[in-house]
Amino acid sequence: MLLGDFGTSYSKFIDLSSASPEPYIVPSKELSTDHRVVLATGHNGKRFSDRYVNELTVLARGGENLINEKNFVLLDCGSRDIKFIHYKDRHLYDMGWNSECGASMGFTIELLARYYDLNYHELQTPDRPFSVTCGVLGMSRIFDAVVSGTPDSEAVARFVMGIAINAYRFAGSPAKLYLSGGLCDNPLFLSSFPCEVIPLGRFVLLKGLKAIIRQEQKKL
Repeated sequence: MLLGDFGTSYSKFIDLSSASPEPYIVPSKELSTDHRVVLATGHNGKRFSDRYVNELTVLARGGENLINEKNFVLLDCGSRDIKFIHYKDRHLYDMGWNSECGASMGFTIELLARYYDLNYHELQTPDRPFSVTCGVLGMSRIFDAVVSGTPDSEAVARFVMGIAINAYRFAGSPAKLYLSGGLCDNPLFLSSFPCEVIPLGRFVLLKGLKAIIRQEQKKL
């Protein structure tokens, strides 16, 4: 039984019929129309699945299974948008989904590293951020700063910090934040939040899909 999280840039899969199921990643541009899964979520999930579940629902189920706290905030930062869930006393209290101020956030951060030939594992956390409201529009702040003499690395680092702070505020400015998505692997992004950050990795939504399947199987 194949499950899939179909993101804009990358898609994640797990085959529950395998003896030792392990999640894996495929660039979304490499997928063909023949690539079908039983249950899916994500931006492109409806195109490739027999059944689709909303990303916020799946994020909530993944958070429930991975976080052993009564109260928590889980933020998912994707290539295209950002979304969060807020639990109080193990019940869903609030949620949000933003494709405007989070527009192309992850995609832009990855694109900038390629364009300027930068390694986010080597960049220092800046003293202050750019004021960034969206990934695409915020790129102009970088270009203006570079033209004014700011080093490429510093300009990009300030942009990344601005993106992180924008996402943090969107999630309600919590004291502790659990993070989902590919940016969990970006140390500069993690260090740019003004709060404690606990990265859960890229497969939280797959964990949510798996929880949904397991629950349904118990009812049979």
